[in-house]
Amino acid sequence: MHYSKLMMVGLVAPALVLSACNRRPESREPAARNEATQTADEAAKRQQERADDISRLDKRVAEIEREYQKANEKVVADKKTPTEGLKAELKEDVINVKEAVNDLRTTTPENWWNRHEEAMRRTADDVEADVARLAGQVKPAAPKTTENAHGDIVSTAPFTSQRDEFVAAMAARVDAMKQALDKVKASGPKQTEVDDVRARINKLGDDVDRLKSASADDWWDVTKARVTEYVDRIDRSVNRLDDRG
Repeated sequence: MHYSKLMMVGLVAPALVLSACNRRPESREPAARNEATQTADEAAKRQQERADDISRLDKRVAEIEREYQKANEKVVADKKTPTEGLKAELKEDVINVKEAVNDLRTTTPENWWNRHEEAMRRTADDVEADVARLAGQVKPAAPKTTENAHGDIVSTAPFTSQRDEFVAAMAARVDAMKQALDKVKASGPKQTEVDDVRARINKLGDDVDRLKSASADDWWDVTKARVTEYVDRIDRSVNRLDDRG
């Protein structure tokens, strides 16, 4: 009798273990599937939000192009003479802003930083060229070093160190342009141009300051903000085109 009970326990125990083993993967699978589905849904939602952002900017650029055409026609009809440098720059900007919005479609977490650096350097080059035209040669300045409270250079991680090096170089360029433009004496249409260039320098400086705390995860927000603000600036410039002269 005792032997029979032992035999029964010996047969039942492995069966229970085997049954439990068979159930465990099944119990994890729904949770894993739900997690994967949730992750995919979140990714799709973010992708749709980015697509919506691009669509809104596309519509704004199309409106800017229409307003630019109207403003040009009004300038001609009223026989006004906008400052030549500003007129040429605005014409170029209306083309470039469309390309900037279109580039958002192919911007990814892998390529955003190189594109952002290139765009900011290109902006700095354009502004510096205007400063040089108004004030003469811009004296290069030594890059500032980003340090912590102990005087140690901060961040050695691949992204942050690259970011800090770029920020330091750009901050030096902004300071040099400000100093050069401060020496310009102007009035009338030229003063308007000086004020516009100064506003662009200040804007570039603000962008550089904000970039100090950017992380790699901010790739879309940083990129979208740069392009959106570019659209805003061109929109304002187009609206003021027929006021110059």
